[in-house]
Amino acid sequence: MSMSPPVSPSPSVARPNVRFLLAHPAHFIALGFGAGLSRVAPGTVGTAWAWLAYLVLQHWLPSPLHMGLLIAASTVVGWWACTTTARDMAVADPGSIVWDEVVAFWLVLWLAMPMGWWGQLAAFALFRFFDAVKPGPVAWADSQFKGLGWRGGWGILWDDFVAAFCTLLVIAVWRFV
Repeated sequence: MSMSPPVSPSPSVARPNVRFLLAHPAHFIALGFGAGLSRVAPGTVGTAWAWLAYLVLQHWLPSPLHMGLLIAASTVVGWWACTTTARDMAVADPGSIVWDEVVAFWLVLWLAMPMGWWGQLAAFALFRFFDAVKPGPVAWADSQFKGLGWRGGWGILWDDFVAAFCTLLVIAVWRFV
């Protein structure tokens, strides 16, 4: 009986590049149309991209319902894209996948708007805090779904949705007080 280590189906992609980004539609989506290629704070760059995209999209979509439908569709497509990209990178939750930040921050803006620029900036800062530091419920959510399959793909999105919920909870308390 051979004791050789198992052969990995694909080598790990430590840092994706433009070639990887363009190699598959799932990569293009999961890497946030290139935002995830940032060498510095790709999650923050992805969230900033989401903010800008939201501000543009709200002018093109005729009603908040359409934005909600876009967020729902982006969640399903993102689940596929994150699953596929993580598998192709051979990394369970790579930092360069930023579609989770995009969809979760769209959810924050969709539910918290209307807000002025300062309110949006506060939402951005709160979301980045909850996503990066992962206090309490976000850390719990981050530990729930791991791996390179569909379960792991959902896990990439799940902790960001919990970070979005925490952000919305703080905004709701702030507005109430």
